[in-house]
Amino acid sequence: METKELIKKVRKIEIKTKHLSNQIFSGEYHSAFKGRGMAFSEVREYEMGDEIRTIDWNVTARFNEPFVKVFEEERQLTVMLIVDISGSGMFGTRNQLKRETITELCAVLAFSAVSNNDQIGLILFSDKIEKFIPPKKGKSHILRIIRELINFEPSGVETDLSLALKYFTQVVKKKSIAFVLSDFMDNNFSDALKIASRKHDVVALNVMDKAEQEIPNIGIARFKDLETGRVKWVNTSSKKVREKYRTTSENRMKELRQTFRRSKTDYAEILTDEGYIKPLMNLFKKRG
Repeated sequence: METKELIKKVRKIEIKTKHLSNQIFSGEYHSAFKGRGMAFSEVREYEMGDEIRTIDWNVTARFNEPFVKVFEEERQLTVMLIVDISGSGMFGTRNQLKRETITELCAVLAFSAVSNNDQIGLILFSDKIEKFIPPKKGKSHILRIIRELINFEPSGVETDLSLALKYFTQVVKKKSIAFVLSDFMDNNFSDALKIASRKHDVVALNVMDKAEQEIPNIGIARFKDLETGRVKWVNTSSKKVREKYRTTSENRMKELRQTFRRSKTDYAEILTDEGYIKPLMNLFKKRG
């Protein structure tokens, strides 16, 4: 993508997602993801209704009137975005591609994090680790992350969630909040997810397209797997074919939800044509 076009796209995403973050998500994010504890800030004179346990008896004795300790939440959280950029992300039949939805989600989370004084990092993966950006603060850092999400061309096309989660636990030593943004079109990652969830606060954001859940009746159609390149002709006019497709999709979703529950991973399901505001708000409120 040419520089001028890239800057324009970054700016467009910044305007949209920063507004959402400031107006909607920032406070909910703060409630949903707690800091490391409370730290002493200052003392002030006792006011009616203050907890007796917060009285600073040394200062009270010195001034001969009651003073209380004031505490503030220690934030300084580390947030990691673990982003699937495999071939299946370039699929979308409605409002936008899955990868475009994921990019906006990452921008909203990044602006919410930085407005709460948290630092944010990025891992891009396919069937290999494509890029690692260490956690930092600041607007310029967020804009770099958005640029990478828009413009990065992966060398791999398939998905290896287990590899991404193992890499994350190896390179990020400090306990962090990890958002895994993917369509989770992969198998055998449950063990890696359990290990990551023991050390970190892992949240799964499952981004999907409606056509992956239910195939429309469009006659004989050519389908291509964006990760393997395999092509198949399907008679979508057949009710039996459509029913089998829907059942297979439902079973996959049930297994995926069970995987998240077993590893004690919070998750949200986001459809490309229905927006991400409501699912994110529900997730934050549930945690808060």
